[in-house]
Amino acid sequence: MSRLALGTMTWGSSVDAEGARDQLALYVEAGGNLVDTASGYAGGASEEIIGTLLGDVVARDDLLLCTKSGISRQGDDRVVDTSRRGLLRQLDNSLSRLRTDHVDLWLVHAWSDATPLEETLSALSYAVGTGRATYVGVSNYSGWQTARALTLLGQERVPLVANQSQYSLLHRVPEDDLVPAAEALGFGLLPWSPLGRGVLSGKYRTGMPSDSRAGSRDFPRFAERYLDERSITVTEAVVTAARGLQVSPVEVALAWVRDRPGVSAPVLGARTLPQLRTALASETLTLPPEIVEALDEVSD
Repeated sequence: MSRLALGTMTWGSSVDAEGARDQLALYVEAGGNLVDTASGYAGGASEEIIGTLLGDVVARDDLLLCTKSGISRQGDDRVVDTSRRGLLRQLDNSLSRLRTDHVDLWLVHAWSDATPLEETLSALSYAVGTGRATYVGVSNYSGWQTARALTLLGQERVPLVANQSQYSLLHRVPEDDLVPAAEALGFGLLPWSPLGRGVLSGKYRTGMPSDSRAGSRDFPRFAERYLDERSITVTEAVVTAARGLQVSPVEVALAWVRDRPGVSAPVLGARTLPQLRTALASETLTLPPEIVEALDEVSD
């Protein structure tokens, strides 16, 4: 799989079908092959758009599809259901919207204390056994939760291959236990929000852009938690490094998280084609050790 994944959380909401088509075409042209979505993204519209583009913009066999189940919306409420019945029902709905008979990677979108872990994992085993999913994993699990899930799935001879979790210069919590677990047990990390919910791009340094996610009606509090003094300090360090390397802050922030131990591929989320083009440019950037050390120190 490619070292950068294409995220589609906003497809069907702030990104329309035409914009999604352009993004996928650009991503594939740049050598990308891993597209990430979820049954709950835009009420299923994200998956529906992807389904219309398969076989048109890119052949199904040339793409790795990752989707997630377990989170949905009921009005303004976020509902987590990781029961076997709920997960498999969402997966079948996802396959229908994606117009495919299987996904390459299926993840449980969130941990839930309301469902026994053994029941949740039985859905993953069933999906692999019936050909609905080639590989399985989890999302937003801590290190110990992932290790426990990996152990139980291993008893069924089903490998847990990935954990999609928030990870960036502004959110280094995974380094406490998730990164060591990934290195020790061999599953890959797929960091979501690798730009600190857009803050590391530097776009919020002088205010709140009306066309940003944080300024939109769909994600009004998306970046709020990272608009504090520490985040400003880290962002300024990223901007300074970018200026010295003559690249964008986006490229610096992405290159940093992409090359962290245990990371397989950061998940890029772009609203516009220029944003995606800038993010993809990070693929050719390798940060000098002294800059990595400086960024580690300022964000620790």
